[in-house]
Amino acid sequence: MAKGGARARSGPAPDPGALRRERDAGEWKILPAEGRPGPAPDWPLTGQTDREAELWARLWRMPQAVMWERYGQDIEVALYVRRLAEAEEPEAAVTLNTLVRQMADSLGLTTPGMRAARWRIDAGADEAPAPATGQPAGRVSARARFKVVPGEAR
Repeated sequence: MAKGGARARSGPAPDPGALRRERDAGEWKILPAEGRPGPAPDWPLTGQTDREAELWARLWRMPQAVMWERYGQDIEVALYVRRLAEAEEPEAAVTLNTLVRQMADSLGLTTPGMRAARWRIDAGADEAPAPATGQPAGRVSARARFKVVPGEAR
């Protein structure tokens, strides 16, 4: 059992609408909703099954593939594809499913993985979410309720 220190998913999730602070790890990257254009890169591992070819082509059309290409992560994506194809087999070990989930997180294929990488998929001008205020809908912040009262200052 691990002791002490921060965990990968401990604490609140980063808020893209929050004000930037010095401790902030950096800017959020906006990924194109239409995904990565063009064909998938060449398969970097030895051999390739039909299922791996199908998964490989599909993954490289995703928005996250823009960042994989930028960072040269073709081998990591190929290893994920190979392990995912193995995990789909009926007799696959449970530990393999755990590994696939962890790999998906590190590639930004899951919601927590995208948050950790500070990636967001572009919602477009029509669907842009309102900035987070931390207030439930219909509530007014305490600051907004203050009024300046005319009178003498003490």
